[in-house]
This record gives sequence, C-alpha cells and structure tokens, in this order.
Amino acid sequence: MKILVISLAGIGDTLLATPLIHELRENFPGAQIDALVLWRGSKDILQGNPFLNNVFRWDFLKESKIPTLRFLAEMRRQHYDISINTHPQSRIHYRIIARAVAAPIRVSHVYENFGMLDRFLVNRVILQNYAVHTAEQNLALLPLIGAKVLLNEHSLEIFLSDSDEKWADDFLASNNLAGRKILGIHAGSGGTKNLKLKRWPLENYIELLRALKEQRPEITSVLFGGPDENEEILKILEATGTPFAVQAATGNLLQAAALIKRCDGFLSVDTALMHLAAAMKARKQIVIEAPTLNETNVPYGNPFTLIENPAVHGRNLDFYRYDGNGIQGTREELEKCMSAVRPEDVLRILNVLIKVND
Repeated sequence: MKILVISLAGIGDTLLATPLIHELRENFPGAQIDALVLWRGSKDILQGNPFLNNVFRWDFLKESKIPTLRFLAEMRRQHYDISINTHPQSRIHYRIIARAVAAPIRVSHVYENFGMLDRFLVNRVILQNYAVHTAEQNLALLPLIGAKVLLNEHSLEIFLSDSDEKWADDFLASNNLAGRKILGIHAGSGGTKNLKLKRWPLENYIELLRALKEQRPEITSVLFGGPDENEEILKILEATGTPFAVQAATGNLLQAAALIKRCDGFLSVDTALMHLAAAMKARKQIVIEAPTLNETNVPYGNPFTLIENPAVHGRNLDFYRYDGNGIQGTREELEKCMSAVRPEDVLRILNVLIKVND
C-alpha cells in the first residue's frame, strides 16, 4: 500500500499532522507512507521522522505552471492508493492537487466553501468541526481508510539530531547565557493571506522588553523568526540591547526547536513556532490571543497560559474561519484589535510565571 499525506497549508499545520502520521505507521507497518509539503519549514519539521518513507516539497506558489505540471505528473506515476488532505486545508486548490495525484481513495474534510466540484476532487470526507482540535480532526480521518486509533496517547512529534542539540548548547554558550533566565519570543506570524495583521504590535514588544530590562535584568529575551521577520527583530534588538535580548540565528526549524526546549518561557501569538514550542513541551508557554486562535489550533499537548484579548472576547470565528479567506476586518480594525493587549498585561503574566529562583 502507498499513502500520501498532503499538508500544504501552514508549517504549524504540518506539525499538527504528525500524530496522524504516527498512527498511519501503526496501522500500516508495511506501507510506503510519504508526505507532500509546500513550505521549507514543513520539510524541516518532517526531516528524520521515522514513520515516513519520503518527504516531497514543491512550492506551488512560486513555481511556474509547466514545472508544476511535470512535478504532479511524477507524483501521479507513484501510483498512490490513498491520499489524505490533512486539516485545515480549506482552499479548493489543495483538493485539486489531490485529484491530480490521482489516488483512488482521496480523503478530506468538508469545509464551509465545499461545493459540487470538491466532491469530484475528493471522495471520502467528514465534516470539519471548530470545537475539535486539528490534531484530533486528523485522527478522525482514520476510519475512512479502514484504520483506527491504536496509540494510547498522542503528541506533536519532532525528531532532533545530535547536531541540532549541540547547536542549541553552543548558542547558549557563545551568548554567555548560562545562569540567565531565557524567554523565547516569536514576534512574527505567517505571511500568507493577511495573517501578518494578527501580530502583536512591534512597539508593544519593544515596550515589554524595555520593562523587562528594567524590572527583570536576569532575563534574556531570545528572538526567533525567519528571514522575512529579520527587520522587526533588529528593531527590537536596537531598542533593547544585549545581554537583555539576542537573536536566535537558527539555520532551520529543528535548531529552533532545540533552542526553544532550553527556554524558561516562550511567548507568541498562534504561529508555527507556537506549535513548535508545544511539541518541545516548552516550559511556561504563553499565547497572546489573536483573532485567528480557536479551539482547533491552541497548543496541543502542552500546558499554556492564554493572555486574553478584550477586543476578541469570544468572537474568534467572526474574525477567521476555514473558508479560504483571510482574517475579516480592515487593517485598521485588526491592528486596533491586537493593540488591545497591553504590554503591562503581558509583563504581569511573565512575572508570575518566570520566577527568579525557579
């Protein structure tokens, strides 16, 4: 049997598919199980996963039409028996790719924008559910292919190498961080659609870190982010300065995961690195509520503290749903929404969670 797991949405969404991948291997120990991803970070996350045979990556957003058609033709020649579109891949484009790969059994969730064409593209479906976590909704696909949950418990799975662990230890040593409290921070977010508008304002991070520098000088903030977030990171560093803030110049997400594991706390909105922190069982994980956060995508399998956003106030699904669209609201409205969480609100939580003598 040959199974293809299609995970083309966010990097964090690929991480949320790892419990399903593990269950697929438990159910079909002799199968060829491959994954198809879009983002480089998604491939990083699946590198070394012992439950997969191959991880294929194709940038459907940047590659031109002819090379893409050739790639899909090659995937079609793999003759997969089953393809699984993991949650949440609401756009029809993901199901078109499944149809192009042409496995006889094509599994998906049904989203709000599901139409007649979708029923041609995929042929075994269940309704997605906003009250159920994405990782669990992926596991709910198993009966559609004659499988079932076999493991007693599930967690997000990343497999770090010795070199990843050594990189993190060397980073701490080279930045003289031994004996200091370390707060990991991801000030960015995904950049597709209008998801940058769920970021906590840069000036709020700067105000927070200045307050930490004054009140908690034993804490160093380690700033995580990809190349497209470098400008924001440098602005924060310029306003704060070492040793109170340093940049985590990681080469890939596995190095980032190894470093997050060594932090005393981790702060973010709902991003891929929030899920990475959950996978690493990060201590004192703190999440600033953005309009996109809901029961499907909170940190899975790791205790966390939510800093509630008074401008969201339970209306998360009014702002963002899995219907193929971006966050609802104008730029001004969404920026005002994220500004509703004040730096002093975050500082108060940090002071409670990250204690001097712990």
